[in-house]
Amino acid sequence: MTIHSLALAPLISLIAGILILVMPRLLNYIVALYLIVVGLLGLFPQLAG
Repeated sequence: MTIHSLALAPLISLIAGILILVMPRLLNYIVALYLIVVGLLGLFPQLAG
């Protein structure tokens, strides 16, 4: 089973949104991790598959 990066983004967003609703203090960490991941995928596109 292959998960395409196009289908992965909404899933990650949904999970992050739920976590922010449950624990608002996580917002800074979730945003920071998201930006790091997006930046790494932009610099190294071969990591996305």
